[in-house]
Amino acid sequence: MPGTELFGKEEQKEIDDVMRTGILFRYNHDQLRAGIWKAKAFEAEVKNLTGARYAHAVSSGSAAVSAALASCGIGAGDEVIVPPFTYVATIEAVLLAGALPVFAEIDETLCLSAAGIEKALSPRTKAVCLVHMCGGMADMVSIMPLIQKHNLILVEDAGQAFGASYKGISVGLFGKAGCYSFDFFKIATAGEGGVLVTNEEKIYKLADAYCDHGHDHKGNNRGMEQHPVIGFNYRISELHAAIGTAQTRRVPEIIQRNRINKSLLTNLLSDLPDIAFSKLPDPDGDSATFLNLLLPDIPKAKATADQFDKAGLSGFNYWYINMYHFINQWNHIKQLKTAARLPIAITGTPQDYQNLALPKSQQVIGRLISFSIRCTWSREEIEHLADGIKYCMLNSLPG
Repeated sequence: MPGTELFGKEEQKEIDDVMRTGILFRYNHDQLRAGIWKAKAFEAEVKNLTGARYAHAVSSGSAAVSAALASCGIGAGDEVIVPPFTYVATIEAVLLAGALPVFAEIDETLCLSAAGIEKALSPRTKAVCLVHMCGGMADMVSIMPLIQKHNLILVEDAGQAFGASYKGISVGLFGKAGCYSFDFFKIATAGEGGVLVTNEEKIYKLADAYCDHGHDHKGNNRGMEQHPVIGFNYRISELHAAIGTAQTRRVPEIIQRNRINKSLLTNLLSDLPDIAFSKLPDPDGDSATFLNLLLPDIPKAKATADQFDKAGLSGFNYWYINMYHFINQWNHIKQLKTAARLPIAITGTPQDYQNLALPKSQQVIGRLISFSIRCTWSREEIEHLADGIKYCMLNSLPG
């Protein structure tokens, strides 16, 4: 969790600014603020880092995805291609928008592939919600021609990939809107928070209103503002934005440290037999928050993960059995267990969610074990971790 490793005076200073004014609300109260607008500062830092023309800070990465879908006009009955490997919020956002998730194959990038998207297309496909997983990026050079050919709306969930890029373009800026998460476990954290980015003014203005009950934010009398659209409350507080501001400034340093540590760990493990690493379409754009190991097959990956547990190794995930990140455990999604009926209960599902055939995804995630990279590791800590990984893999694997 790189962001949380570096809490210090910078974050405290930003919080103290807010506490001196007592204004925790992101809008209005101009006379009491003494010129302090942390949500605006947070957005400015994100724009500076990513190169986005517009950024809108919200209460979570999940809220950012919901706002992005709505602002791009994705709603009731629209088919949206999604990956089976993502934090489940991506799928929840599509369902709660009234849209219909269509699951497609990923590849060794850990993201949707062009082949997977193409196979999942139907005459009713309106959008693709592409997720850049585990700090890396999808193969955009093969995906973007497909998006353009079929005139699809692309929304990017880059919740796990803030700071990553593909051929010099920040992930999140290839489609109409992109989303970053700043929750407690991300490369930069606000405790809770998210940011929607776009290069289109219309989408930004819709998101700005949609995330605050439809307010147009014109004038200085909140109670008399116009409501161009129906919206909801996805506002971020000034306290969360204050932390996000300081943390975003740290991201270039975090990425630099991450890359050094990931490179060392990779080199120390590179002589292991029967091991590969996930594919990075642009290694120079890696945020380096995870080292993703691909074992030869699912039984060996399961056995390895068990041995890591027994050895007390920390900071790794075997996603194949993870309850929130892979489709195998999403029984509530497959069975559409909802608190209240959603549009999909009326329209019907575009796929049989309980009998999906995604063999490529099953093989990739079944073989995948990811280690979180810490930016504060010492060389000795990295070498100790590498020794532990090697011991488990060389001495404890069956056959």
